[in-house]
Amino acid sequence: MKTVRTIVLFLSGFGTLLFGQSGGTLTGRVIEFESKKGIERVNVYIPEIHRLTETNEEGEYELTDLQPGVYKVEFQRIGYNSRIQTDIVVRPNRTAFLDGELRRAVLNIEGITTRQRELFDTEESGSNIVSYSSEEIRRAPGSAGDVSRIMMSLPSIAKVNDESNNLIVRGGNPFENTFFIDGMEVPNINHFPHQGGSGGPIGMLNVELIKDVSFHSGGFSSLYGDKLSSVMDITFRDGNRKKFGGQLELSFLGFGGLVEGPVVPEKGSFILSVRRSYLDYVVDWFDTGSSVAPRFGNLQAKIAYNIDPKHKLTLLGIFADDHNSPDKETALENQMSHYGNQDLYQGTVGVSWRGVWSNKTISITSASYTGMQFTEDWYEPPTDELSLRNRSFEQSFNLRNVTRSYLSDTYNIEYGFDLKFLVFDYDNHYGETTNFSGDVIPPFSLHDKAKTVKGGLFVNNSWRVFPKITAITGVRTDYFEYNDSYSVSPRFALTYDLNSKTTIRGALGQYRQNLPLLLLTQREENQNLSNPRARHYIVGFDRLMGEDTKLTVETYHKQYDRFPMDITQPALFVIDGNFHEFYDTLTSKGEAASSGIEMIVQKKLMDQFYGLVSATYFRSRYRGLDTIWRDRGYDNRFALSIEGGYKPNHYNDISIRWIYAGGVPYTPIDPELSKQYKRAVYDSERINQKRYPDYHSLNIRYDRRVFFRKSSLTFFISVWNAYNRKNVAGYYWNPEEERADLMYQWSMLPVFGIEYGF
Repeated sequence: MKTVRTIVLFLSGFGTLLFGQSGGTLTGRVIEFESKKGIERVNVYIPEIHRLTETNEEGEYELTDLQPGVYKVEFQRIGYNSRIQTDIVVRPNRTAFLDGELRRAVLNIEGITTRQRELFDTEESGSNIVSYSSEEIRRAPGSAGDVSRIMMSLPSIAKVNDESNNLIVRGGNPFENTFFIDGMEVPNINHFPHQGGSGGPIGMLNVELIKDVSFHSGGFSSLYGDKLSSVMDITFRDGNRKKFGGQLELSFLGFGGLVEGPVVPEKGSFILSVRRSYLDYVVDWFDTGSSVAPRFGNLQAKIAYNIDPKHKLTLLGIFADDHNSPDKETALENQMSHYGNQDLYQGTVGVSWRGVWSNKTISITSASYTGMQFTEDWYEPPTDELSLRNRSFEQSFNLRNVTRSYLSDTYNIEYGFDLKFLVFDYDNHYGETTNFSGDVIPPFSLHDKAKTVKGGLFVNNSWRVFPKITAITGVRTDYFEYNDSYSVSPRFALTYDLNSKTTIRGALGQYRQNLPLLLLTQREENQNLSNPRARHYIVGFDRLMGEDTKLTVETYHKQYDRFPMDITQPALFVIDGNFHEFYDTLTSKGEAASSGIEMIVQKKLMDQFYGLVSATYFRSRYRGLDTIWRDRGYDNRFALSIEGGYKPNHYNDISIRWIYAGGVPYTPIDPELSKQYKRAVYDSERINQKRYPDYHSLNIRYDRRVFFRKSSLTFFISVWNAYNRKNVAGYYWNPEEERADLMYQWSMLPVFGIEYGF
């Protein structure tokens, strides 16, 4: 480590002296938040170096020959609120793109126009929406550029297991979340995706393509449907429209590169990222015996083309392939419950058309296709019996339109539709097993091939009733052909600007979601199951404690019903189990509830320090068919997260993240039944009545940038679980010792990465 640091300091100190240094360029477009029309004569100002320019009649600007570094940029114009954006990275001989959106200044009760400087996103909503820039995601400790893992600092996310980036939002289930990229829905953004869910162990998106991310943890508008808990809205940036550039990268996750450049000069661009893991090569080189490393790779691409100033086409492609083949010896050595072979493929490709029809109306229409193929064979180590043969192919053809009309300074309306054509093909076989209670489940096969349609219509109105009060009303209707279900989901939100620094808000609404097809297709009778429903009730407030610091406090209650329950296991909550598990007779009588209070204090990087402190206390429970309320498996009860960093200059960044959370519930293993069946059988009389020890972990990260004449080098070293806390992952049945043994989460793990941009 000392040698590496010496080399970097040498390059940093003498690279400029020996080779000189080319300046970078910052360019973009400033538009009006309401109409999306370009704004002319906006001052674009970089205070650190006192550089200033002005936008043209289309809202475009360009600042050239900028000293490489990390800056904040302010957009200013009379009649609009000023906007500050931080963490803008300018590299030598490269172009950085930064667009801005300005809101019109508000006319207050006294008839005086009030202008503000906005640093935090101020999207009108009855619930808290957290946003991150690309640089905030990249440098976050404990994330390694994984957009899902950065959310672990938020109080709305349960802390369960470091080895998965499952988003468990406000007592929900990972299958209750969805992701949108450039307006197109992507069901999973992870390698080795959990079938029927939204999580996985490793994120597949390249953070260098991400422009920004908005995370809705509840109370989201009627524009989003078919999910009960959360929406993550991701925007990819456009490529460089003037010249070609690229980046090479290497980290503990893999190696790859990025290339970007113009398609049609000044009108279009492309950006392409390709990455692959290399741990399997390392295992082969060092001849580590029975160890078998997983292999995975991904490709992401975006082509953007402006037909004219008012119409833009975007082509998006995201693809991943994942392979894993642990043998029996590896499974036994690493306390794995199964061994076998796994080949997974997933991809989304689509086109989006943005049209500005007038100063008041804009629409975004997208058509996309998503395919997910699972080929898996899993065996039990002690007996070598086949546990699962999975041959699943799920496809979705999607069409979506969102139109926004700003009819006046106080009223706007959003409306549209989404339509999905689903095709699924299951050819699966499940070996003999025991269920949660120890009952023998004979082998069975699932052979089903079908097509079905899903659709929704929505409208969302935002009306500034008074200068300080905004009401948001919406409704959506959804239809699912497979179980012939039709639903209406109303939603309402209210915000009250108490003063220029404090906002009080609230939201309530109804949300519905279809069950995973893998569950619905197990038995013909499952087609009669109802769609689970959730009602959200949220009250909160925001308080600016300074220009760069914001306090948010929010309390919520989620009431669930119509979840599937197994009549033969009345105390078990089916939806928190494995969708590959077979259930005998299901009924839609499951209920659940989650309530909590959350607090966030966030400081943006305006000077040398940034950080986020969050805390929560919540309860998440379900009621079985036996009418008894029990804790759900993700119920931490409380969590505290402290994250922050120090950036003394353009070149160095030191950051930490520490999380403490209550242990989650678990059901103890029944040793006698487990000995009898030679696999884990649980004590059905004590479901979720025990708790694991509390979880806590510290992540530390150091980033270093080096700027050369026409290129740059960025590297980081991070230590996950820095003090090597033995956080419990769970109990497993050890068939050789015939006892329940503990499995632990990741021990201290060094993580590194290096990027070379040119």
